[in-house]
Amino acid sequence: MRLPPALLLVAAGTFLPQPALAQVAVADSGDTGWLMLCSLLVMLGALPGLLLRHAGLTKARSALSIMTQGIAVAAGASLLWGIAGYSLAFAPGSGWLGSGANLFLANLGALREGLTVPESAFALFQMALALLAACLLPAAVAERVRIGWMATFAPLWLLLVYAPVAHWIWAGGWLAATGVIDFAGAIVLHVSAGFSALVLTLIVGPRRAASTPGHSPVLTLVGGALLWIGWAGIVGGWALGATDDAATAIISMHFAASAGALSWALLDRALSGRARATGLLSGALAGLVAISASAPLVGAGGAMLIGFAAAAICRLAKALLKDRIDDAADIFLIHGIGGLTGALLLVPFVLPEAGGVGFQAGIDVGHTLAMQLVGVVVVALWAMLGSAILALILSLVMPPRLEPEVEAEGLDLPQHGQQGWDFR
Repeated sequence: MRLPPALLLVAAGTFLPQPALAQVAVADSGDTGWLMLCSLLVMLGALPGLLLRHAGLTKARSALSIMTQGIAVAAGASLLWGIAGYSLAFAPGSGWLGSGANLFLANLGALREGLTVPESAFALFQMALALLAACLLPAAVAERVRIGWMATFAPLWLLLVYAPVAHWIWAGGWLAATGVIDFAGAIVLHVSAGFSALVLTLIVGPRRAASTPGHSPVLTLVGGALLWIGWAGIVGGWALGATDDAATAIISMHFAASAGALSWALLDRALSGRARATGLLSGALAGLVAISASAPLVGAGGAMLIGFAAAAICRLAKALLKDRIDDAADIFLIHGIGGLTGALLLVPFVLPEAGGVGFQAGIDVGHTLAMQLVGVVVVALWAMLGSAILALILSLVMPPRLEPEVEAEGLDLPQHGQQGWDFR
């Protein structure tokens, strides 16, 4: 039987040498799903976690306004981060700043270089972190700043202050080259936001009416608890995969927060005669901020001690500065001082003698400690200088401060004859 010519060609081709097929890099679905989940956890911490916490810490007639400011900041920061922030922070560039290669999130790779996740998932995670950083700022000057001013300041702050710092440390910039270590943002996120908040409180000034405790400790506790849960996304996500490092980081995070909560409560009791419910969450947040620098690098005992020490230092700083800084949510004290403390405590607790993973061979511990201090000082100064310049320039265009009678009444307005509320 004679075979058709086409079939003969197929049969012959079977025995001919075949060219090697190019290997196409494929993202790991497990790691990708984990990073997306962590991004959503971070957003849960910012929206609604931070919003509820900040609303509970203000007066009842200003709670809606501070939540509205947070939503406006989150929306503007997200858009500006997608337009230019991600590219300035993480696109290939110099040691000082990224390039414009990823403006509007263009040219994202099928895989982020060196990782097992697509660059789109990495960009989503970074957007969530940037959004959280920006949403910290309104609470520092709560009950006295116009929503339009803050909704303009915070997104521009991301470009001027946060994006360069993220590039310097997280994208292999000049501070990373000197040996600065910051696993999940104690310096990049919290020192930059905390010291920027300090400058804002000094430029805007204190509230004209005497500051009072927040109107709703329940909202404060609920928001803080959501933020505590959302922090698992920050430290777990920075493992950049569903790995042992992610699990270790989350365990360390929880231990640090638990130790910080008890540390703050004990000092509350010692300094004022009673422990406060909101103080427990403040201590937990101080522990979370501090452990962000080193979550997968220290042992369980080290995480507990870092959280305990950071909360104690933040609480003592509050006792010293409470009459000098009018910051309703203690952004500078918890995030600025807490981030500074965690960045420095990283060095001794990473050592194997303290239960940590240890440094790579050839790394000098003294040099690392010095570089951590340099990193904290540089970022703090950059944050304060950049925030001051931006705030002063923006103030020439629109006044940041509300009128005295508005501050006295509260920023929320009932809509007479209609359902709902308005805000200033």
